[in-house]
Amino acid sequence: METPSSKRMKHGFAEIISRETGVCTPKSFSTSFSASQVVVEKLDLYGKLNGHEGCVNAVEFNSTGDILVSGSDDKHVMFWNWASKTKTFSYASGHFDNIFQAKFMPLTDDKRIVTSAADGQVRLGEISENGQVRTRRLGQHQGRVHSLAVEPGSPHVFFSCGEDGLVQHFDLRHGSASKLFRCFSSEETNRQHSNMKLNAIVIDPRNPNYFAIGGSDEYARVYDIRRYHLDASNVSDTPVNVFCPRQLLHSNHVHITGLSYSNTSELLVSYNDELIYLFQKNMGLGPSPLSLESETLQRDEEPQVFVGHRNSRTIKGVSFFGPKDEYVMSGSDCGHIFIWKKKDAKLVRVMLGDRNVVNHLEPHPYMPFFASCGIDKNVKLWAPMTRDEPALPNNLKKIMESNRQSREDQSPVTLAPDVIMHVLRLQRRQMFGYVERRRFLARTQEIARSTNVLRTNGMVVNDFRFKNGVGSGNECVAFRMNAYR
Repeated sequence: METPSSKRMKHGFAEIISRETGVCTPKSFSTSFSASQVVVEKLDLYGKLNGHEGCVNAVEFNSTGDILVSGSDDKHVMFWNWASKTKTFSYASGHFDNIFQAKFMPLTDDKRIVTSAADGQVRLGEISENGQVRTRRLGQHQGRVHSLAVEPGSPHVFFSCGEDGLVQHFDLRHGSASKLFRCFSSEETNRQHSNMKLNAIVIDPRNPNYFAIGGSDEYARVYDIRRYHLDASNVSDTPVNVFCPRQLLHSNHVHITGLSYSNTSELLVSYNDELIYLFQKNMGLGPSPLSLESETLQRDEEPQVFVGHRNSRTIKGVSFFGPKDEYVMSGSDCGHIFIWKKKDAKLVRVMLGDRNVVNHLEPHPYMPFFASCGIDKNVKLWAPMTRDEPALPNNLKKIMESNRQSREDQSPVTLAPDVIMHVLRLQRRQMFGYVERRRFLARTQEIARSTNVLRTNGMVVNDFRFKNGVGSGNECVAFRMNAYR
C-alpha cells in the first residue's frame, strides 16, 4: 500500500531530499523538480496584467525570462515586469489592424521586436537608448499574418507565413524580404490549386535549417531552407517531409491552427475541431503522402493523441511545458487550460483561464511559469501556488463531454451529388413560393384595408388574419380567385 509519504516522494519531494543531502546540484534539482507532477498540479493564477484595450493575441518572454511582451487588437505592443505585474513600456506598432504576433529578436538587448497583424504587414520596432521607438514595415502579405518564426540565436533572421499561402524569409541586414514560395493545396480533387491559408510556422531548434508550416488542410509540411535560393529563383513548394494522422488523410474538413517543436525535434500539431497529435521524427510520410499505398500507411507508427479540449472558434496555438518538454498544454473554446503529460497523454491539470476562449499559452524559458491570453483584454500569469484545490475540476467529465459533443456536432456530413441537387431544387421551390406568398399577402392587405370582411366561396376571411399571415392555404386560394376576377 502506498503511504502518503511515499506518494509525496513519488510526486517530487524526492528531489528536495536529494538536494538537501547534496546528491544533486542546485541546477539539476531545479530541472527535475520543475518537471515533477506535483508542481504542475499546483499551477494556478498568479496575477493579471491589465492595460490593453482589446483582446490580447500574442505574448512572449525574453531570453532571460524577466520581461514579457504582448500584442493586442488595440495595435499596441506592451512590455511587462511580470513578477511585479507592472507595465514598463508600450508603443504604437504602426499596424492598422489586430496584432497577432510579437516576438523579441535574440541578442538585441530586447530592443528589437518583430510583429505581424491582420493588415498583412510584418513590422519591426526598434527602441533607442532614450526610449524613442522607430517602427517600419519589413514585408507585406495579401491577407492576415498569424505567425512568425525567429531563428534561434539569430538577431537577424526570421520567417513569416500568411493567409495568402506565402512564406517569406527576413534578414534584418538586408533591406527587403525574400519570398521563398507560395504553398498550394495538395488535394488531388483540387484542380485549381488554390493557395493554402497558412496559420503557423515553427523552426526546429535542434536543426534551424528545417521549418514546418500548417494551414488550411490536414498536412504539416517540413521544408529545408538550404533548398531555396533567397533570390526567389526557386519557387517550388515541395516539402522534404509531411506529417498527418492516418485517419485524417484526405479528410478535407480539418485544418491546422498551431505547431510547436520540442528540443528533440518532436512536432506537435493542433487541428481545428479535432485533436492534438505528437509526431516523432520517424513518423513522416515523405514529401508526397498522396502517393503512398494504403498498406504502407497501415504499417506506420501512430502519433500520441491529446484529448479533452475544443479548438474551433479561433486560431489556437499549442505548446510544450517543462524544462525538457515533459508536458503539452493548450487553450480551449470552453475557456479552460488543459495540460497533459507528454509521455502517456494523461490529463494532469485543468483550470479556468478565460471567460470565453484561451488562445495562446507561452511557457517561461526556464521556470515552471507560463502566461496565457485569449478573448479577455488582459494577460494572465500562472505559477505553482499553495492553494489546496484539486488539479482536475469536479465537473471535468462534463467539460470534456461538452467539448466532444460540440466537436462531433460540427463534423461535416458528406452528401452525394444527386442529393445535393435535390436539396437545392427544394430550396429554390421554397424561395419562389415564399416570394409569391409575400406578394399575395401584400396585395390582400391592400384590398382588405378598404373593407373589413370579404366573403369568398362562402368562406369569411378576416382582415386581421390576412394581415398576420394566418390564413390557411384553401382560404388564400379562394380569396385570390375572387379578388382578381
